[in-house]
Amino acid sequence: MSDLKRESMKQQVKGAAEKAKGRIKEAAGDVTGREDWQAEGELDQAEGTVRSGVGRAGERLDEMIDDATDDKDRDRR
Repeated sequence: MSDLKRESMKQQVKGAAEKAKGRIKEAAGDVTGREDWQAEGELDQAEGTVRSGVGRAGERLDEMIDDATDDKDRDRR
């Protein structure tokens, strides 16, 4: 597994965890009436969404690099 793919997968996992943390924090804010927790939860979820997207983009880039390398190797034969 390439370093790029490994890092991309880590970002996706971190993104999912950040989204979950944000949902919990926002729910706690809803229950307690703490608007600051609600806002922090929404921000955490947004960060998680961005991290997940970065991870997916990195994974796609890794696939494109692999495809280009495979095509180049075929052309040499």
